[in-house]
Amino acid sequence: MSRTLQYKGYTGSVEVSIEDGCLFGKIQFINDLVSYEGQTVDELRESFRNAVDGYLDMCKELKEKPEKPFKGSFNVRIGSELHREAARAAREEGISLNEFVAKGVKEAVERRESPVGNTFLGRSRIAAAD
Repeated sequence: MSRTLQYKGYTGSVEVSIEDGCLFGKIQFINDLVSYEGQTVDELRESFRNAVDGYLDMCKELKEKPEKPFKGSFNVRIGSELHREAARAAREEGISLNEFVAKGVKEAVERRESPVGNTFLGRSRIAAAD
């Protein structure tokens, strides 16, 4: 069960407001606030796609570059001893430290996507509706 929506490289949250009797969400992993809502899952999905398209159109009109959810690089603090051991292991495998870390992250993600790890997918924070 997924609690996110995907469209054009953007991820949207799926939340429910019991008080208002509707579904709502916002585009995740960008600083700009782009939200959407709907009464049904189909309406929410359509509203999310319209929100992404509207965001991209607005950025184009304003001649601003739309934020990308991920740029493909990030800094990780792992401590000097683990850093040293990772560098040694990468050297032994004949690959760069970057490739070694990317490989480890990929393997961890693939484990989460397996049927056994699937229970961890789709967790989302519980937000109180205003």
